Amino acid sequence: MQTNSVTQTSTFPSLSDTLDLQANAQSGAISEKTPFAGLFQDAMHNVQQLEDKASSTVQGLLDGSGVDVHTAMIATGDADTAFELALSVRNKAVGAFQQLMGLQF
Repeated sequence: MQTNSVTQTSTFPSLSDTLDLQANAQSGAISEKTPFAGLFQDAMHNVQQLEDKASSTVQGLLDGSGVDVHTAMIATGDADTAFELALSVRNKAVGAFQQLMGLQF
C-alpha cells in the first residue's frame, strides 16, 4: 500500500509563527523593519498569488495538462478563503474609520 505525504499548499504563517509574533509583540521585541502598511501590502500580495495559482490550476485542468480536480479545488478554496479574510479586514477597517469620523471632538 503506497501512502502519499501531505504537503502544505497555503502561504499563511503557521500557528507557531503566529504565536511567536504575538509573544514578541507583547514583550516589545518587534522591530520597526516592517511598517503596519507593509503588512497589509504583503497580505494583499499573498492573496494575489493565491488567486493566480488558482487561476493557473483551473486553466491546467481545463486544458488537460495533468492537473487533477482535487488540486484545482484546493487552490480555488485557498484563494477564496484568503479573499474572504482580506474582505473582512477591509470591512472592519472601513467600519472603524466611519466610527472615528462620527466622533465629535
